[in-house]
Amino acid sequence: MHRPDVTAFFDPRTFSVQYVVSDPKTRACAIIDPVLDFDEKSGTTATCNADLLLDFVREQDLHVQWILDTHPHADHMSAAAYLKGITGAPIAIGARIVDVQKIWSQIYNWPDLRIDGSQWDRLFVDGDTFSIGSIAAGVMFSPGHTLASITYSIGDAAFVHDTIFMPDSGTARADFPGGSAGTLWASIQKILALPGDTRIFVGHDYQPGGRQPLWESTVDRQKAENIHLKGSPNKEDFVLMRENRDRTLPMPKLILHALQVNINGSRLPELEENGIRYLKLPMNAFQGTPWG
Repeated sequence: MHRPDVTAFFDPRTFSVQYVVSDPKTRACAIIDPVLDFDEKSGTTATCNADLLLDFVREQDLHVQWILDTHPHADHMSAAAYLKGITGAPIAIGARIVDVQKIWSQIYNWPDLRIDGSQWDRLFVDGDTFSIGSIAAGVMFSPGHTLASITYSIGDAAFVHDTIFMPDSGTARADFPGGSAGTLWASIQKILALPGDTRIFVGHDYQPGGRQPLWESTVDRQKAENIHLKGSPNKEDFVLMRENRDRTLPMPKLILHALQVNINGSRLPELEENGIRYLKLPMNAFQGTPWG
């Protein structure tokens, strides 16, 4: 099995981890979960994070073969469309993005949104294979956090998005529209069935206790140390823990901003006649939820 080079870029504003995954033999690479900077107070976007990725690609003489999102993010806007415009590389996401589009197009009352996933160049289905240079890659559906969450297995590395965090942070919430703690449990079991030395790369790190950001572990380490998984809990106990914990969590501050962009292939709203873009935010759409 080929071992890709993995370089992480941590965004402290959203606690997100972006990756450049490259084949040292061919210099081909994929960019995974890139962040488009957004300040909700001023409504300002920027491309600082994405430009860091591009600078690294140029410095390392890499060729971008894929731009991959693991799921429609609720805590940051994706920079996939911006990066495609510069590199020409195709953008991809899991095929169940269409289910998320259907849910959120109703929340946003957005009848004109195309809900067929055609905003992306490739919609991966469970079991799909592709390559980055000479390194084989595969797709594993891993819903629960969102309906559309997937894991990318690239050589000996698995990019598990928000399904599992670093061992001292546990697992992802499952209370977003379309989420399910029981489904999350099943997805985690599939990830933990990978070879024990598989490198696990997470999508966020919230730095518990103020420690430095971390993003890499292994399947064996997750089994032994993850605070929500060690000791082999059963499904019922996990679901109870997850649902009780989720009831205490606030809504992500950028979810209503970010999803409006991310369900549309990371495209910003069209310019209006005055040359300004506008986001549409639903009011009182989540009454009856813990964060409604």
